Amino acid sequence: MLTWLAPGDPPEAFPPVERALRDPPGLLAAGGDLSCERLVAAYRRGIFPWYSPGQPVLWWSPDPREVLFPAEFHRSRSLTLALRTRGFEYHVDRDFEAVLAACAAPRQGSPGTWITTEMRAAYLALHHRGIAHSAEIWRSGRLVGGVYGVRLGLVFFGESMFSRERDGSKAALDGLVRQCLADGTAVIDCQQHSA
Repeated sequence: MLTWLAPGDPPEAFPPVERALRDPPGLLAAGGDLSCERLVAAYRRGIFPWYSPGQPVLWWSPDPREVLFPAEFHRSRSLTLALRTRGFEYHVDRDFEAVLAACAAPRQGSPGTWITTEMRAAYLALHHRGIAHSAEIWRSGRLVGGVYGVRLGLVFFGESMFSRERDGSKAALDGLVRQCLADGTAVIDCQQHSA
């Protein structure tokens, strides 16, 4: 049975993740709000929001999860070549809001986006608190790829990525992996498999 959260419920009022539905896989709760406190409480429990415009906030905790271990990341030869020859520059949080906007933009062949105005405001608030971050690829002064997510403890929870040029998002992920190795982040939680 799906748990409904009221906006006034305590931020940590999530059911145990073991109660997530099998159909749809991982759906745990609905409702509540996207306050910074609720989002942090959710991520600490392996729960994230994902919903479409017009729906209540839906909270998910799929099992199994798609995770990436930075220490095991393998950079392809083609990406190594692109990083060496394309003039990519890697930056962290240089323009978080631009990365968020690019990730929220409709994709080719897709009518809309799941990153609603409310979601954008929530992650921008997390960024202002030093919790949400962006890994960015710039070339010739232009943002060409990026990924944003939430970092808590030794985990980076990836939310979305975009690319305006070939290899832009792959280069951003590679930069994020290198950053995680440098700062001791052990896991990149991709949440669920995406093609």
